[in-house]
Amino acid sequence: MIKILHLSDIHMGSGFSHGRLNPKTGLNTRLEDFMGSLSLCIDRAIASPVDLVLFGGDAFPDATPPPFVHEAFASQFRRLADAKIPTVLLVGNHDQHSQGNGGVSLSIYRTLAVPGFIVGDRLTTHRITTRNGDIQVITLPWLTRATLLTRPETEGLSLSGVNELLINRLEPVLEGEIRQLDTSVPTVLLAHLMADRASLGAERFLAVGKGFTVPLSLLNRPQFEYVALGHVHKHQNLNPSNDPPIVYPGSIDRVDFSEEKEDKGYVLIEVAKGEVKWEFCPLPVRPFRSIEVDVSEAENPQKELLKALKKHDIQEAVIRLVYKIRSEQLELINTNQLDEALKTAHSYSIRAELISQLTRPRLPELGVGNQLDPMEALKAYIDNKTDLRDIVDDMLEAAQLLLNQQPEIWLEEETSI
Repeated sequence: MIKILHLSDIHMGSGFSHGRLNPKTGLNTRLEDFMGSLSLCIDRAIASPVDLVLFGGDAFPDATPPPFVHEAFASQFRRLADAKIPTVLLVGNHDQHSQGNGGVSLSIYRTLAVPGFIVGDRLTTHRITTRNGDIQVITLPWLTRATLLTRPETEGLSLSGVNELLINRLEPVLEGEIRQLDTSVPTVLLAHLMADRASLGAERFLAVGKGFTVPLSLLNRPQFEYVALGHVHKHQNLNPSNDPPIVYPGSIDRVDFSEEKEDKGYVLIEVAKGEVKWEFCPLPVRPFRSIEVDVSEAENPQKELLKALKKHDIQEAVIRLVYKIRSEQLELINTNQLDEALKTAHSYSIRAELISQLTRPRLPELGVGNQLDPMEALKAYIDNKTDLRDIVDDMLEAAQLLLNQQPEIWLEEETSI
């Protein structure tokens, strides 16, 4: 059996707003958290030891991370090279420029010819020799429209029409790779994509207008022993019958409060031809906790807030305190006492929501006789939806892409895969 460690969506350098500067290291504590989670993954790979590591894409928040963030990522993966463990680094959507031209943030590993490292920036098959035998890995990086289509082919098509055309183009290319496989050697598909049956959190907003959705039937092939996915941050197996397992390991740490209740970790796999076993391995990541309190009817709102805080374990957690209150009660709140009660948290935010704003049945700016363009109307709506505020920028970006109908300039180029 060949042992594999499958991890994805590291997003090294994310979530700095939920951390603070560590005076001893000069680094943001959330960067240190992400480094710690990645270190635990690499520790397990070396200690097992595994025969192969598969990274499912999205190393950083964008294609051009600061040097110190790049160094933090590289210092951990270099340990795999030192341990002589072959590693495949797949290119995700965050690893590319907005035009989708190449895996910019990961290409340095190919340029430097790091021993045993493969950068998966195109759809192709890699035959890898491990300590326990050969294995075939088909890499399917995040594909943009320009990868498969030209602008004239998409003119006049809706987004769903473009999506259908993209799938029609992708299917024969993937089929071509499958037909060339050595049927005596186990095969894994490593792909960064949005599968159509994935259970999504914040990704349902992040994915609108970016890339396309791949039907599960395209991935569920008897030629694959295991399908290793990246992109969705929530761990899940899309094929419970496990023939083959189609698995998102999820991200290795929490990026924001949309992932507050999700387990984070990686997947360990044992695979041979026609046989596979896998398990999800949780990581001990820092907790995120939202504390929501309605003190609008309380005679002593300050007392109720302090009582609510005592009911939660806030020690070294990232805390979001949101309380509903009437405007005339605001003078009864002592923020210094709240700060003192939250001082053992790793970081925290406090937000008061005026009950008069939350309970009004309509938004005046959206009423009859008022004319707003769609973007202004959406902004007005979001301003009054507290549960959406963590993803405001992504929702507005996605809406603008939908309104433009020509989402990004990736339609202007034609490249091959």
